[in-house]
Amino acid sequence: MGRSVLIVGSGGREHALAWKLTQSPSVDKVFAIPGNGGIAQVATCVEARDNNTIIQFAEANKIDLMVVGPEAYLVSGLIDLAASKGLAAFGPKQAAAQIEGSKSFAKRLMTKYAIPTARAVEVVNYDEALQALKSFPEQVVIKADGLAAGKGVVVADSHEEAAQALSDCLVSGKFGAAGSRALIEERLTGPEVSVLAITDGKTTLPLPAAQDYKRAGDGDTGPNTGGMGCYSPVPVLSDKDYQAVLATIIEPTIQGLAREGIDYKGVLYAGIMLTQNGPKVLEYNARFGDPETQVILPRLDCDLYELLMATATGNLAGMEARRLDQRAVSVVLASRGYPEAPESGKPINGLADAAALDGVQVFHAGTKLEGDQIVTAGGRVLNVTALGTTFAEARRQAYRACDMISFEGMQFRRDIGERAEAAEAGSG
Repeated sequence: MGRSVLIVGSGGREHALAWKLTQSPSVDKVFAIPGNGGIAQVATCVEARDNNTIIQFAEANKIDLMVVGPEAYLVSGLIDLAASKGLAAFGPKQAAAQIEGSKSFAKRLMTKYAIPTARAVEVVNYDEALQALKSFPEQVVIKADGLAAGKGVVVADSHEEAAQALSDCLVSGKFGAAGSRALIEERLTGPEVSVLAITDGKTTLPLPAAQDYKRAGDGDTGPNTGGMGCYSPVPVLSDKDYQAVLATIIEPTIQGLAREGIDYKGVLYAGIMLTQNGPKVLEYNARFGDPETQVILPRLDCDLYELLMATATGNLAGMEARRLDQRAVSVVLASRGYPEAPESGKPINGLADAAALDGVQVFHAGTKLEGDQIVTAGGRVLNVTALGTTFAEARRQAYRACDMISFEGMQFRRDIGERAEAAEAGSG
């Protein structure tokens, strides 16, 4: 008998999860809360926003596995609620999700268990923060402690800029409760990579590494965004460094949490800076990355349902996360005005033609269905992902697909995966 899965979330990451889960021979029904215009093509989308109504829906529809995308649901305890009802759910419980929900908690954990990271000072008072700032170089990073929808990190080029960021957190309350505590952090330099691993708290399965692009414009110019594109694998991450990340960061983090009495089940995402002194942690996420998921899942050659269910039920031992020996490149098509004030409601054309290209998947991030027309409904609208035997081939297909799609005000970067293509060509 086929299994039913409920995906919680509405972005490109959730569309990629839905797409991969529908390929499982075990799965015959996929639901999404709330989903989006693209997810609606492979799953039944349902409106239910709060944790209680989500659980009620899961119980009423005899859901076999719930998969939670966004961090806010994890930090608010949705997995704990599912467990109390005997529902299998993929994702860490509230105590474990603190690793993303509180940067101070994560920093204390890293310090205690000697996990390589930037030096930092935790502050709750503005005057004390200004004193602490004096012990750092001019270039520092200021982080609001809690979840601030990706807006709570300021990379400051001077102490004046840092002081303003601290004032935003601790004095004016710009980030609400999320900014009532802040971190002053040493600024690391080097290439940034994302390393994800699935764990049931005992067994850990590493996933393919990825590298994303945060700036809105070509050549890493313009404002910071949630991510304008991504690729996998990452040529700049040597196998030696990848193994070092697993041995000195991923495994010790999960073991450290266990020693604190916290059982971590789900996916652990480590944002890593490859410094001159080796890999160091920039941040943790307690869930699949976005847009990293959109290049990682197409490269997995295994049954995602079996992997996620084994994780949720503590049976990951003996499982494999096999990967295809292919390159994946994903380009984000964004709305005019993104990230500050994105426009919405623009009809999207060319989706079917783009998706018909060899090796191309178009994941919807911010779309909705109006009648029989897909329209824009957010800043990041689509993730155009292509597989290829080389980065040159994957990039060519991804951009061919991008050029087939149109909506008013569409913007995207033309250089996603360029450095990976250059590195691959150089090594060839």
